[in-house]
Amino acid sequence: MTDFISSLIIPLILLCAAFLLAKGRGGYFDAFTKGAFDGLKTTVNLIPTMVLLMTALSMLTASGATELISKYISPVCEKIGVPAEIVPLILTRPVSGSAANASFAALLDSCGADSFAAFAASVIMGSSDTVIYIISVYFSGAPHVKRTRHAVPVSVAVMLFCIFFSCYVARKFIG
Repeated sequence: MTDFISSLIIPLILLCAAFLLAKGRGGYFDAFTKGAFDGLKTTVNLIPTMVLLMTALSMLTASGATELISKYISPVCEKIGVPAEIVPLILTRPVSGSAANASFAALLDSCGADSFAAFAASVIMGSSDTVIYIISVYFSGAPHVKRTRHAVPVSVAVMLFCIFFSCYVARKFIG
């Protein structure tokens, strides 16, 4: 019985919202359509940025630059407490969530789900975001924002903090 009732909750909420939009006195339907139209304009403004990011990421991955960079910075990462296995994840996470998910899946396949590297990578995946993507989406869709010079350095600093703190937390939990 509870499954049947719980399956009706979302359709009932949507039905109530539709009724309020159609019959409300506050011009809710007009506000909804205006908001949807503004959202569509924002989406159209984001298309060039998205195409640029997807093309750059595809070129970076196809060129083998990620593997080359990983090969050279892995020894340095090991010395400062970051497992070498998560370097491809660290390189792709700021740029693309999908590429980071693929790196994370490859890490789980190669190291196993119970390894320190997998635990640290899990914390990174849960506590960080795609820096370049978020900044480009926020600032390309907001033409009134003019002073953005500190956004990238602060975002990169937060991402680096997230990496080191994730490894620290993983060490504390794994012991």
